[in-house]
Amino acid sequence: MIGSGVVSERPVTLAEVLELLEGIKKERELRYEQRLDYDYAQKFVRLKAGEAAKLVEELVKTFGLREGAAVQLVDLLPGTQEEVELLLSKERKRPSPEELPKLLELLNQYRK
Repeated sequence: MIGSGVVSERPVTLAEVLELLEGIKKERELRYEQRLDYDYAQKFVRLKAGEAAKLVEELVKTFGLREGAAVQLVDLLPGTQEEVELLLSKERKRPSPEELPKLLELLNQYRK
């Protein structure tokens, strides 16, 4: 990886990280940092990569959230309105109090 530059950058869910690392693992042995990330992702991933991407897209489209905030919600899947408000407290655009129950309902649909 020495000498390689950043081609593009975007927030990814933990499920996507796990999928990417599994692909790398099939090709070659993971480096130390990648193994740590792989172990972490295996322990804490809650959705499959396709479901996570779909949920991120729905959150961005329906509630006007930034992609980074939507990824954070998908990775953590908060269970209460207070947790959602806390996670989105630094965001410029936040869901209105009327939208919070709808957002929580959407997250609950994906919770296993």
